[in-house]
Amino acid sequence: MVFLTGKRILVLGVASKLSIASGIAAAMHREGAELAFTYQNEKLKGRVEGFAESWGSKLVFPCDVTEDQQIADLFSQLGESWDGLDGIIHCLAFAPAHELDGNFVDVTTREGFLTAHEISSYSFVALAQQGRELMRGRNGSLLTLSYLGALRSLPNYNVMGLAKASLEANVRYMASSLGPEGTRVNGISAGPIKTLAAAGIKSFRKMLEHNARQTPLRRNVTIDEVGNAAAFLCSDLASGISGEILYVDGGFNTTAMGSLNDLESE
Repeated sequence: MVFLTGKRILVLGVASKLSIASGIAAAMHREGAELAFTYQNEKLKGRVEGFAESWGSKLVFPCDVTEDQQIADLFSQLGESWDGLDGIIHCLAFAPAHELDGNFVDVTTREGFLTAHEISSYSFVALAQQGRELMRGRNGSLLTLSYLGALRSLPNYNVMGLAKASLEANVRYMASSLGPEGTRVNGISAGPIKTLAAAGIKSFRKMLEHNARQTPLRRNVTIDEVGNAAAFLCSDLASGISGEILYVDGGFNTTAMGSLNDLESE
């Protein structure tokens, strides 16, 4: 028996076959979970429906997380098909492109700052609020995605780093709030991966090359590796884990100056 058999999980953020959300959905489907999905707008509807079908699901709902009513409607519609929910996977992040290019102090605006935090962090707790009743009593799990920029400054990551720092704090506070109900809350801090979202960060290709050189494993991680970690965290195998940020970055977060070979080659 695969370890997510019987689990019903909602995945938000599938945008392409290269997205981390796709890697997570594929891993969870492989491990036996029933899946439901959302799309932001009509332009993405057909694409998400195609992905959902490949993972054995016809449950695809509209949800723009900047609209409270759409979040409420999502769980109302989901409740018509499922009498309970075991997991919510939050793979949503956004900041205006011009704020991810250049000196942080020079390019940050009030509007961009608020947008980044609303979509990348606030939406996680908003989903938890509306999905709470479906998850009650099921020892379920909420999971989100972060990045090392939440803790350290990185070129061009800018306001997204602040939003991810907020998101990681969100994980801890949500874990404390929902723990008495048996619901766990965790995050994965993934290494850089070439996705559509990452393409908006200037010089991202160079960041990938540097990351691969400095990471202990001497390579970048894949969406499949992040998906495997996500499947574990949302399973009963991880029943004692909550409020944690799990690094799936090949060990990059543990390094300071790279390898001795890198220093000797300079």
